[in-house]
Amino acid sequence: MSTIRFKAVNKTFDRKPLPIDVTGKRSEIFGANVFNELVMRQVMSNEAFKSVMSAIEGGMKIDRKLADEIASAMKNWAITKGATHYTHWFQPLTGATAEKHDSFFEPINNSQAVEKFGGHQLVQQEPDASSFPHGGIRNTFEARGYTAWDPTSPAFVYGTTLCIPTVFVSYTGEALDNKAPLLRALQAVDNAATEVARYFDKSVSKVNATLGWEQEYFLIDKALAYSRPDIVLAGRTLLGHSPAKGQQLDDHYFGSIPDRVLNFMRELENDCVKLGIPVKTRHNEVAPNQFELAPLFEEANLAVDHNSLLMDLMDKTADKHNFKVLFHEKPFVGVNGSGKHNNWSLATNNGTNLLSPGTTPTKNLQFLTFFINTIKAVHDNEDLIRASVASATNDHRLGAGEAPPSVISVFIGSQLTKVLDELEDVSKGKLSPQEKTDLKLNVVGKIPEILLDNTDRNRTSSFAFTGNKFEFRAVGSKSNCAKPMTVLNTIVAKQLKEFKNEVDELIEKKNLKKDEAIFNVLREYIKASKKIRFEGDGYSLAWEKEAEKRGLSNSKNTPQALKAVVSKKAIDLYEEMGVMNSVEIIARQEIELEEYAHKIQIEGRVLGDIARNHVIPTAIKYQNTLIQNVKGLKEVFGSDFKKLAPEQIDLIEEISNHISEINSKVKFMIEERKSANKLEKAQLKAEAYCNKVLPYFEQIRYHCDKLELLVDDNIWPLTKYRELLFTK
Repeated sequence: MSTIRFKAVNKTFDRKPLPIDVTGKRSEIFGANVFNELVMRQVMSNEAFKSVMSAIEGGMKIDRKLADEIASAMKNWAITKGATHYTHWFQPLTGATAEKHDSFFEPINNSQAVEKFGGHQLVQQEPDASSFPHGGIRNTFEARGYTAWDPTSPAFVYGTTLCIPTVFVSYTGEALDNKAPLLRALQAVDNAATEVARYFDKSVSKVNATLGWEQEYFLIDKALAYSRPDIVLAGRTLLGHSPAKGQQLDDHYFGSIPDRVLNFMRELENDCVKLGIPVKTRHNEVAPNQFELAPLFEEANLAVDHNSLLMDLMDKTADKHNFKVLFHEKPFVGVNGSGKHNNWSLATNNGTNLLSPGTTPTKNLQFLTFFINTIKAVHDNEDLIRASVASATNDHRLGAGEAPPSVISVFIGSQLTKVLDELEDVSKGKLSPQEKTDLKLNVVGKIPEILLDNTDRNRTSSFAFTGNKFEFRAVGSKSNCAKPMTVLNTIVAKQLKEFKNEVDELIEKKNLKKDEAIFNVLREYIKASKKIRFEGDGYSLAWEKEAEKRGLSNSKNTPQALKAVVSKKAIDLYEEMGVMNSVEIIARQEIELEEYAHKIQIEGRVLGDIARNHVIPTAIKYQNTLIQNVKGLKEVFGSDFKKLAPEQIDLIEEISNHISEINSKVKFMIEERKSANKLEKAQLKAEAYCNKVLPYFEQIRYHCDKLELLVDDNIWPLTKYRELLFTK
């Protein structure tokens, strides 16, 4: 009973909910630690305030003199919030956020000092970039990289540090982060969508992509989590037998939130609100000890920043409450994994949701335009959409029976399918007056009534329309939302640009009326994108076979999926839309392939260590106990001992077989790992880890998990699933 496992379990017995002090209305503290528009109006001159707003709304450059005033106002405000340092807060290609803190404090002579922060420190800094992933963009010995202020995402005080959201670029100008390509994609979709929206409303001057993410996660008692080397180093359990009870009864889903967890959530939400993160929903998820948090919709760039900030805040808050938060997409076998559904839409400066129908046929035609163009964009780029959610961790979740499959499909529901079918059936060429009337009254005009029903939702679809937005359900819980949002906004921008060109051509060259030209183009898009739409069970083998017949890609692993990123089609797309150049694209693919190989490599090392240094010694120890028992029976009963100890003898043999299999499989895995490490090309190395190394994981796990059921519970060293999943 002295193993690390039992010490960890004993620690959980006296855990009490951590007292927290959360008082007052959230509406009164919302954004209290954010340098937002209201604060800027109060602490800056009118000229400086207008300069910042012009930068936010129109991308205008800020004059250096005004930058000094803005920086001074930002510093003075931050100091009143307890800040002593500042940092350029950025999102390198590591998947996490990065920060280098510098003090406001600066001596001016031997006896005096001031708090100093000027426009130069605000607008641009030069952090050491030598150890961040770059994919060959720069030489390893070159350390220069630049962070540049992103005024569209407001600065905030986090702890005692003023955090300034920034982009991160190389000395030669290529993006070394997730934010810069996202900002370019958002600008591209703004330009394209605004042009199309003006078909229906001439007053539209800007279109923002909006995002509402849903963050799923597991909470495990800190002592139990740290007793498991695999959770500490890999973020998931590499072995462990499923408990007798898992999620079969669905008794955790939407159930009463445990007190310890509730206090964690309350403190987390309080801090989120102060940082301007508009958290709205919390609940138990399907799997034991799994939960979800979701905010209100925001402009996509800000929403991405808020999700990155949230994940860091969750880690710190969980630690205070003696929890370990697990963001891994599949930390436990046998129960549901975690996703981060990205709910996406487009909204005009007038407050109109372009994916929501209205009260008139014109507004409904506007809805259909953006609705159908989005489907067409996904159809034409489904392999790129799949690649945007590819990772070693998300591979465990996609297609695992509770998450979308690796085939990308679009679900729109039976009612909207009927609408598209009717639009498709309209005769080609010029519409007759009667056809125009019937179309507007009987099809387009009834869309709001159809969406009141909204049909049932399809949880097996990777990309589903859910009333006034598309829900991209394949995004993994660990992912930075910037990656899928960059892809989605880029492909929609490209599609809307093509749509505008086709409609204008019909109006100018065929003399068609605007609405008629729009109908004609949309009808062709409905036909061309039909194969991406699927209303059935995405988990079924039948759909996989059907998808193959339709010519849809089915990349089941990351190395395979990432090939789409560097295709000529993808490079041409990104370069045309001004989102990334070929150097940035190729570098990102190489970084993601290297990350994939490294993660499998780490997991393989951890698994080998646990199997050989924890599982096998424990199994041998128990086997020796059985052997001593059999020897004792032989001494007492002589040759009759075999009649009295058949179970012990069988058990000794069974344990030996499992030990032998574990040892041999670990040896083979190590040899394959060594072979993979000799490969220089990132693609080949990732494929070797995927196809040669990873298959041994399940084989080793199988025998380890069998031993868990055979060995005396009192000496088993690893915290078991029943303890990890059901300790509240």
